[in-house]
Amino acid sequence: MSRMGDVLAGFHTAWEFESDSVLIRYERGIRTPKLFQALGERRVPIEAISGVTLDPGRRGTVVLRAELRPGADPVLEAAGGQLKEGCDPYRLVLPAEREILAEYYADELRTRLKDDGEPADRFLVDAPEAPRQFKAYDAKASFDGKTVNFRWFWTGASSAKWKAGDQSFPVAELSGVEWRSPEVFEGHLRLIRRDGTAAPVQPDQDPAAVVFGLGYGPVHESLPFAAAVLAAVRQNGSAAVPAGSVRRDPADIAERIRHLGELHQAGLVTDEEFSMKKAELLAEL
Repeated sequence: MSRMGDVLAGFHTAWEFESDSVLIRYERGIRTPKLFQALGERRVPIEAISGVTLDPGRRGTVVLRAELRPGADPVLEAAGGQLKEGCDPYRLVLPAEREILAEYYADELRTRLKDDGEPADRFLVDAPEAPRQFKAYDAKASFDGKTVNFRWFWTGASSAKWKAGDQSFPVAELSGVEWRSPEVFEGHLRLIRRDGTAAPVQPDQDPAAVVFGLGYGPVHESLPFAAAVLAAVRQNGSAAVPAGSVRRDPADIAERIRHLGELHQAGLVTDEEFSMKKAELLAEL
């Protein structure tokens, strides 16, 4: 494609085009999304990309975006479509005057794509490296590459979790990870066990889950954590379960909608947020 080492730099992000990949580097700055800073850089093989788009952005910008094949990136798999647009790691925002240059690179990249429309059979983009840790509302979660550990906080953990005691989960015992963004209603990280052990309805009652709260389990900490665990599970040979793929008990969904309605009536949730989250919950049935 372009000359090896060509760089297209935008706001917060720069893409370096190589013969067989695109190296995405994220800035470290006060205005750069924290998730980008946490990721640092990502090498994306051409085979992981299914398409490239270039669209008008906001306030005199254009947006170059790489669309990845399903299953190619553990971060996107763990996120399950929950990332806000501004935190999409595959968007390159450029000044509008660079549109012609961006179109050139987009066309060059498109000529190299050989996507057959099939999901990737393995992760093609490297996961964030272990060890990783973060503070949830009810526990400190840590992962050394082989085992996930939850250490409960007496100030936040439920009596059910205290009764179960601190938890350790070898990767070999897991089949996947469920991540619910802390920026939406009832965020949490839940480990899915291979033995089919039924999880309690609520994450705050499940010793295999930690719950998020204001300032606890932020996206830039909990999502790379979930992606690292998910990649280790896949490498171990288990069938990974991305966020959102676990079907919910109808009674649980009804209870969540009722609670959401109470927050809406109290003015803590906007009309738009209520409608959006209610639709998300109904889609899980």
